[in-house]
Amino acid sequence: MVISAGFAEAGEEGRTRQEELVRVCRATGMRLVGPNCMGIVNTDPAVRLNATFAPVLPPPGRVGFLSQSGALGLAVMEYANQLGLGLSTFVSVGNKADVSGNDLLNYWEEDPNTDVILLYLESFGNPRKFSRIARRASRRKPIVAVKSGRTGSGVRATASHTGALVAASDATVDALFRQAGVIRTDSLEEMFDVAVLLAHQPVPAGPRVAIVTNAGGPGILCADACEAEGLQVPVLSPATQGRLRKLLPAHAAVSNPVDLIASAPAEHYREAVAAVGSDPGVDAVVVIFVPPLVTQAEGVAQAIVDAVGQWPQKKPVLTVFMSARGVPELLRRSELRIPSYAFPESAARALAHAVRYGQWRSRPLEPPARPEGVRRDEALARVATAVERGAGWLLPGEAEALLRCYGIPLVAQRFAPTPEDAGEAADRLGGPVALKVVAPGLVHKTEVGGVLLDLGGRQEVERAAREMQARVQSAGFPVEGFLVQEMAPPGLEMIVGVASDRHFGPVVACGAGGVLVELLRDVSLRLAPLSRRDAAEMLRELKTFPLLRGYRGSPPCDTDVLEDLLVRVGALADDVPQVVELDLNPVRVYQRGVRVLDARIRVELVRPPTWIARR
Repeated sequence: MVISAGFAEAGEEGRTRQEELVRVCRATGMRLVGPNCMGIVNTDPAVRLNATFAPVLPPPGRVGFLSQSGALGLAVMEYANQLGLGLSTFVSVGNKADVSGNDLLNYWEEDPNTDVILLYLESFGNPRKFSRIARRASRRKPIVAVKSGRTGSGVRATASHTGALVAASDATVDALFRQAGVIRTDSLEEMFDVAVLLAHQPVPAGPRVAIVTNAGGPGILCADACEAEGLQVPVLSPATQGRLRKLLPAHAAVSNPVDLIASAPAEHYREAVAAVGSDPGVDAVVVIFVPPLVTQAEGVAQAIVDAVGQWPQKKPVLTVFMSARGVPELLRRSELRIPSYAFPESAARALAHAVRYGQWRSRPLEPPARPEGVRRDEALARVATAVERGAGWLLPGEAEALLRCYGIPLVAQRFAPTPEDAGEAADRLGGPVALKVVAPGLVHKTEVGGVLLDLGGRQEVERAAREMQARVQSAGFPVEGFLVQEMAPPGLEMIVGVASDRHFGPVVACGAGGVLVELLRDVSLRLAPLSRRDAAEMLRELKTFPLLRGYRGSPPCDTDVLEDLLVRVGALADDVPQVVELDLNPVRVYQRGVRVLDARIRVELVRPPTWIARR
């Protein structure tokens, strides 16, 4: 372990020094933690290692914690002490010259002394490897992560709709965590709110929450927060309400939230918590206590502990003592270790994270789908030929041929180098056609009059092409030709695309399409390749998904075929890493089938990752 700074974080000279340090360690068969870190802690009684500058050590527990920030890690250990949250191990990884977060995930997955894994991350060395390890480890142990750097500052400029959607935020990190079952929190405080719940309580079996309170306002706030987070606050069963009616005053509320009223003694808490926790329609219980003059918090805490012991099956219970966080001490000392929160909203958010994790873990593991009829070797050969002439956008015919290798057909179209050729192509296609300009660097063709619809006949198309050529050239874009396409019937317009992130690899995007795609920003992302469930979930995450299901009398769309298109695009992106941007926009979805109206694909030579990135 190397605590000293002055390595890769200090410039080129330091980077050389760090590389030499790694070479020395590898030559002697050692692993390296750091450099530029704050050390490690192992609270196992058989080890009792403290190799940090921490003034206060955390109590022994079953939570493993990784921090990329050394100073933050020391503050976190102090905070864990205040919460009574015990750690099994703490590792400050610093520059991650050798031992990485992926190595520690592998370790904690098998560590019998660790039940919950916490991560504070500033960067990823190999996100795709992280995804594979985390997806496997999350099946056994919850992983809770805070990833800093949520803004888009410094993100690579992109030239396509898909690239703009992916680069505009850290939605790619969200996609990675969502696929891998990692619980992402917005702050360290929220991470510890989730950790104290999962470290000491069972994972919820479902989203149904019962609330017991002695004050109406906090109970309402808790119910609102639960429903805002996607939880349910159901009406309690008649049997449970009848049991509560026999116990409580006539003006108490017994439906849910259960309002015991301010004068409720500890005994009422004991009976009410025992009743709602025994209701088969309840998956978790939140107990709120606002201290009145007559009832002591310690007595209520003991009543809660006694009541939970009477439940016929284990369910998570959370408390909110609205006086001081973590009070009373009995909740930490008891065998049940019931978490306590300062406010109802904090408890609701922590519980919602745990519920979503439980739902993810309950689903069978589904491998990436492999669509039928794929011609991977042909696709690789076509892209290799295109890359030989240099990086850039594929010609329309090249893009069409590559997409057909993965069973993704475009509408019937012809490429025409000149206006005269465009008129001839329109004759060959027959019927009304669409005319689109082909101009390098031009992304938003409609903004310069580069798209015309419902043109008919050779003469009209040829005249329109000449006028289009003049407009586009006057806007500063050289015209290489025209694309003449058959007109497709109206349908719901979507966008499907790929943007290759230099850290995460190919990212598949799906959202509301057409000319308003970047304005609406209704998009869902996943890392390629996709499983069938990934594709289905992407569609259902969209705000516009009701339109696909049929909205206000409109017919439902063929979501099965759209999901298949997503899987095929994901397979292409995973198989052909030279494809760095791909736009299918718009994709028109019908009651039966989909049609791709426009496709743009950018390719470039991809170099293999360095050894440190492969970790």
